[in-house]
Formats: sequence, structure tokens, C-alpha cells
Amino acid sequence: HSPGSGCLYMPEAGVLFSGDTLFQGGPGATGRSYSDFPTIIDSIEKRLLTLPEDTLVLTGHGDSTTIGQEKPHLSEWIARGH
Repeated sequence: HSPGSGCLYMPEAGVLFSGDTLFQGGPGATGRSYSDFPTIIDSIEKRLLTLPEDTLVLTGHGDSTTIGQEKPHLSEWIARGH
């Protein structure tokens, strides 16, 4: 989402605090001058979507979700762009 931002994963609790990196329905805001769509997609794909599918995702805004609910939609997000 922005340089220096991060997510916090608590495996023992099965919870990911995703901040503005991953929302219910897709990646966080990437239309800012300091953000980069390919970078956020890479982070989501290689770091977040590799977590167990039942991982609860507590987002920075809006409703919570799970990795399993979001994972099937990666190609849609890439196709629609930022």
C-alpha cells in the first residue's frame, strides 16, 4: 500500500492484521503517487495468500475476510488493475 507498511500475522491465533494491504474484495489503495500496484499484488500473492486458508484477515478498513475467501480472486484483481 505504501513504502514501509506491513502486515502482522499471528499464527497461533490464526489472524492476519492486513492494514491497507488486503481488504475484503481485493488489494488496498494503489492509486497514490507513493504506491505501486505490481508491488502490492506481489506481496499479496507471495506472502499473504500462502497463509492457511482459514486465516482471519482483519483489514484496515471495512469487513474482515479470510485468506480462503480472497485467494480465488487474485487473477481478477490483476486483470482489473489499480
